[in-house]
Amino acid sequence: MNSKIYPLQFDAILKERIWGGEKLKTILNKPITSSITGESWELSTVEGDVSVVANGDYKGKALTELINELPNEILGTAVYKRFGNQFPLLFKYLDAREDLSIQVHPNDELAKKRHNSFGKTEMWYVMQADADARIIVGFKNDSSAKEYVEHLNNKTLTSILDDVKAKPGDVFFLETGTVHAIGAGLVVAEIQQTSDITYRLYDFDRKDAQGNTRELHVDLALDAINYKKVNTYKEYTKEVNKSNTVVDCPYFTTNFIPLENEKEVVNSGMSFVVYMCVEGSFEIAYDGVTYQYIKGDTVLIPAAMKNYNLKGKASILEIYIS
Repeated sequence: MNSKIYPLQFDAILKERIWGGEKLKTILNKPITSSITGESWELSTVEGDVSVVANGDYKGKALTELINELPNEILGTAVYKRFGNQFPLLFKYLDAREDLSIQVHPNDELAKKRHNSFGKTEMWYVMQADADARIIVGFKNDSSAKEYVEHLNNKTLTSILDDVKAKPGDVFFLETGTVHAIGAGLVVAEIQQTSDITYRLYDFDRKDAQGNTRELHVDLALDAINYKKVNTYKEYTKEVNKSNTVVDCPYFTTNFIPLENEKEVVNSGMSFVVYMCVEGSFEIAYDGVTYQYIKGDTVLIPAAMKNYNLKGKASILEIYIS
């Protein structure tokens, strides 16, 4: 096998959702064909939704297959040692034309026990927000399972949940157990552990085109919820041409790069790096070749790519595992 290493892009995995819209096309240039497209999975190894390389020598190859053949080169020595051949993160863009369901994700221990899966710690970067767009993040005050169930049964759950106005550039970090919902009118970039385990608590009694309501997971959620008030909003600096730390947790590190002109990058080879272009456009110059990216693009930098340059004018999320 030719083990040439270069920046990897993947075909978008598009998901229709009852709450989705068309902004993934109009704002992020995704090839959607449905007016209710809610998600573009950019980089995934979730079973049944494995990303396929869209460019270069490995075009058409599944990410899982590529990792099996080149584990250290793709994942990095430290990531491979920790996770084996598993790709531990999932990257998405979401368009919420309507409110998403109110939901919660289990932690690693519970997810492993019940679903043989990772938990789902995640973060949102707000790319676009309509006027007065809001998100739900946790409880207004410390609560309890008893209070939660009472309000759920009375359909007054939202009265005890904290909702926050969201604007472009806002970042929210959601540890497992945090009750949450993305509100209508938002486009967000989402970075999370590789997991598709979601407990849906309340869906505003919506019905799909066939008149069916979506399944709720009230009982499963009871011992997954953190009933304490939490602070999810992340403040961060925006120093030009620097990797400004936004989130640094055991599962991933996310930096914000306001790119102006050029930035040299030197990697240790211990982890892959992912770039999500959330505004503007940029290029990666590597090994005598220039690769171009626009808003909405996501690119995986294999760990074996040690030295390269970023060029352009863009806002970029930089993600790796430390």
